Amino acid sequence: MARSDMSDLEWEFIKAVLPNKTRGKKRVDDRRVINGIFYVLRTGIPWADLPEQYGPPTTVYNRFNRWSYAGHWDRIMEAIADAHNVDMVMVDGTSVRAHHSATTLKKRPAPLFRSFTGRVRDENTCTYQSGRVTDPI
Repeated sequence: MARSDMSDLEWEFIKAVLPNKTRGKKRVDDRRVINGIFYVLRTGIPWADLPEQYGPPTTVYNRFNRWSYAGHWDRIMEAIADAHNVDMVMVDGTSVRAHHSATTLKKRPAPLFRSFTGRVRDENTCTYQSGRVTDPI
């Protein structure tokens, strides 16, 4: 067990709230997969670079996505909050990063469309930014 893996006490608590309905093949070890998910989320590495001790990266990735879509992570977090009598869970904003495109927001609305010459046409008039009046396209 790695230093960053869940302790036995943590695992017993989480195991009680995990979904236990399996369809098809028997699931691989849940504890190993969840440790792999936590490892990726903690370190920020790509899923494909997951160490072998956590199993195949596709298994870990698929389990994370399926459980996210099904809402299992929300139920796990609610159970943890209830166990500790917590009414509110907060995320430190210093660790949340904005997407790089969030910094390039334009202050004016985008033009309706562009002409074939690349000049921007105003929405309400038949003039281009150059001021020349033309027929509608």
